[in-house]
Amino acid sequence: MKLVEKIIEAIENKKGSNIVTIDMRRLSPKPCDWFVIAEGSSNIHVSAIADEVEDFVRQETKEKPIAIAGRDNAEWIALDYGNVMVHIFQRHAREFYDIEQLWADGKIEKID
Repeated sequence: MKLVEKIIEAIENKKGSNIVTIDMRRLSPKPCDWFVIAEGSSNIHVSAIADEVEDFVRQETKEKPIAIAGRDNAEWIALDYGNVMVHIFQRHAREFYDIEQLWADGKIEKID
């Protein structure tokens, strides 16, 4: 899916790490079709990745997020594109919430 590809490209542009996609199209119920999950090393890095996703994806696809949450403390920023949710975490928050485990029934793919 082009939107997911552009989100991954944006994360990579800002050196986001441990990128994972979860394809949830075959699950029911589901919050969306895809999760894209990544890490930043600090609140500044997480914010920079989220900004890049928002700006790059808009430039490349004309898509804008419906909502963005978590900018205040930037431990976990979520960008909602309707059928794609982007989760950018600091490592400790990612380990604590462990959303990959919550949605382990979906098809999980690690991006190298």
